[in-house]
Amino acid sequence: MSENVVRLHKDPEPAAQDASVTTLTVVSDAPAPAPAPVPLWVRSGRAVKRVATDERTTTALRGVARHGLYTFNGGRIVVRRTWDGRTGSRYERMIRAAEAAGNHELAEEWEERLQRFRDARHRRRMDLLTSPVDVAKGAAIGTGMSIGTLVALGIVMALNTKDIADVITPLTAVIEFIGLLITIVQVVWPYAVTLAPLFALLALWSVGRKQQAAPQWALPDNIRSGEGEPITPSIVVKALRDLGVPALARAIKEMGDAGASMLGPIRIAGCGVEVDVTLPSGVSTVEVQQRRRKLAENLTRHEHEVFITIPQAARTVRLWVADSGALDEPIGPSPLVTDETMTADYAKGRAPWGQDLRGDAAALSLYQRHLLITGLSNQGKTVALRSLALWLSLDKSVQFLMGDLKGVGDWAMFDGLASTLIQGPTDEHVIQVVEMVEGAVEEMNRRIQAPPGTTFPPLIVLIDEAQVAFMCPLKDEDKRPYGGAKANSRYFMAVRKIHNQGRAVNVLMWQGTQDPTDQNLPKLVREGAHTRASLALGTESQARMALGDKAVDGGAAPNLLRPGLDQGTLVLASSGIDIPAGQSSITVRTHYIDDDNAEAITDRAKALRDGVTTLHAIERGEERDRLADIAGVLGGASRLRTQDVLKRLANLDEDAYGKWSFIDLKRVLDGTGAEPYKSDGIMTISRDRLARALANRDDDGSASASE
Repeated sequence: MSENVVRLHKDPEPAAQDASVTTLTVVSDAPAPAPAPVPLWVRSGRAVKRVATDERTTTALRGVARHGLYTFNGGRIVVRRTWDGRTGSRYERMIRAAEAAGNHELAEEWEERLQRFRDARHRRRMDLLTSPVDVAKGAAIGTGMSIGTLVALGIVMALNTKDIADVITPLTAVIEFIGLLITIVQVVWPYAVTLAPLFALLALWSVGRKQQAAPQWALPDNIRSGEGEPITPSIVVKALRDLGVPALARAIKEMGDAGASMLGPIRIAGCGVEVDVTLPSGVSTVEVQQRRRKLAENLTRHEHEVFITIPQAARTVRLWVADSGALDEPIGPSPLVTDETMTADYAKGRAPWGQDLRGDAAALSLYQRHLLITGLSNQGKTVALRSLALWLSLDKSVQFLMGDLKGVGDWAMFDGLASTLIQGPTDEHVIQVVEMVEGAVEEMNRRIQAPPGTTFPPLIVLIDEAQVAFMCPLKDEDKRPYGGAKANSRYFMAVRKIHNQGRAVNVLMWQGTQDPTDQNLPKLVREGAHTRASLALGTESQARMALGDKAVDGGAAPNLLRPGLDQGTLVLASSGIDIPAGQSSITVRTHYIDDDNAEAITDRAKALRDGVTTLHAIERGEERDRLADIAGVLGGASRLRTQDVLKRLANLDEDAYGKWSFIDLKRVLDGTGAEPYKSDGIMTISRDRLARALANRDDDGSASASE
């Protein structure tokens, strides 16, 4: 019988527990209960699953499938080649391909070749009708001559040896040789019958293996990866054939090897190659665009390494295929960093922004072009926007008004360059930015009213994280919202006014914003930008908001860029950059300029100027007490017509009240108990009501609604 032993002891860790506490431990000698047995069918199932999912099992199964498909597809290839060699189907495919390409001269040439082939085949078949007789005659004559020759040879031997039996010695030797051959055939024939099919299968397997006639999943890893595999016409045609477009697959199948006639020349383009593909009738360019990922995989590339655009030619797509891994390599430093003598020219120069996919320098003209850059957070939007401003700062005639609604110091190096630099994410910063943009509108209006021929320095109004301004919920004292997309939104209307008229007098609006939607980037604002660029986005609808329908329909796809991996890569639609003919956008990999290099560039820019005092807040005039002013202009009158009140207010302060209307006056008095009322059919304001409203005001300056 087992015993239970009770032991008393103190905890050896006095720091963790009071030493006076005694712990009771029960130690039992009874054996622990045995675990429940696992059913046999469960153990068998686990074993089968382990074996089935083992890497060696999958490798073996893939090898069996691969070699079996090599043999089967090799047979199909041999049959196809034999059929092509015995019939005129090859010539007919060439004719159809030439006709589809519109090359009628080549079609006529292949038709002549087909006719010559048919004539030669007809002659061979006619010769077969007389060949048995000719063969019999030839055999008889040949046999007679051979026997005669052997007999003559035997006579010569008999004369030499004086033995008459040697006359038939040559003939006997030939007969014995023939008998030996028959014996050899009788011995070898059973083995030949057995081995011939095996050799035939081996030959078919060799053909299939040489053509890699097996699915990608069955091929060995070193072949299946395709790393660095060059792009050839046959690879492009095969990739298009396997794209999953039935009409395209049928057309290529009918063309056979002539499917390459769809392709233009394959040209080296930067870190990849470029080729134009003329699609056969019945195949839309959209069907190819929508299968970008599958096309890339068929070309043994990643999706981001293949770009599809639509050139001017009808039924044509332009494929740009990168070298494997090339787009993951950095493009090098900006010329702004490497060339310390570089200057800028707003009117005639171009900002060195980066490189296009072909490896050529991508330079952007900023002259009289409003700018919009958008993208997901942390994709390089601020750096891309800042690099343009850094280049333009090297033109000492350019003035900047800047609002950074992120406020983490990304634009701090422009302190001493920008006339106004507001940095911060709060609602108060939004109000400051809105007033700054409205000040730019006033400057624009002043320039417009200047005498004709007057020239003005460029004024760049730059707002980073503009979505914060659009989504600000605050309203001013006149109940006008600072943000939003309505006609009474102060920021929205100020931006619209600059978009409408600023370009003519060199007042330009630059905005950077995140994750575009109709709420944080209204349609009229985004369509007012001449240069629209987008980094990685989440959806196609966002891409259309950022770049417009024309660019997206033409192949622009910032939503297919890889967030986090394609930082600094953007899709650009602008007349200020060289875009290949027929394309509506271009993909640019921008240079990265870090904060230290940005400060060095702004130091050079500051050295070009006499000195700029940067304001960090908008200076406001003295705030007037509007209710007190209205009461003051009434003087000793018990009541006064609203029109007279407006005139007296304008005389009191032209800047504050000169543009007031009855609506403005009513807005201030609404809710105070001193609202305008009709007296003898005329809108009037009462002095006594105003006095009570002033007396009942709260300490914070708001008027009470009570009488």
